[in-house]
Amino acid sequence: MAHTMQVDVVSAEASIFSGEAEFVVLPGESGELGIYPRHTPLITRIRPGAVRIQKPGGEEEFVFVAGGVLEVQPGMVTVLADTAIRGHDLDEAKANDAIKRAEEARAKAQDKLEIATIEAEYAMLAAQLAAIRKLRNKR
Repeated sequence: MAHTMQVDVVSAEASIFSGEAEFVVLPGESGELGIYPRHTPLITRIRPGAVRIQKPGGEEEFVFVAGGVLEVQPGMVTVLADTAIRGHDLDEAKANDAIKRAEEARAKAQDKLEIATIEAEYAMLAAQLAAIRKLRNKR
């Protein structure tokens, strides 16, 4: 029986992670998903949040995704993220500043489309901040 699977996390900008993993946890549309090797095939949307990749030997890799699509095959997991940031590249101060700017923009927004765009950005930033705090608490 296979003890690892190939995991690829990609965004429109770059390949963020590509390698072997024993286990992957990520924010599925209906809740957190845990994927082991030989998982039943699956395609689903994912929500903004942290992807935790447990590599062979116990080392973990964290990637923040701002939503996207997950494809699972028995020996492969592919995350096609709208935006993805490696855990060690996340910056809490920048995320807090961006949230403040989004709150200020929301207060000034006039039309429904502008409000919806700002609220979507705010939700993504809040998920990023939660992922940063979760990663910080793991260390």
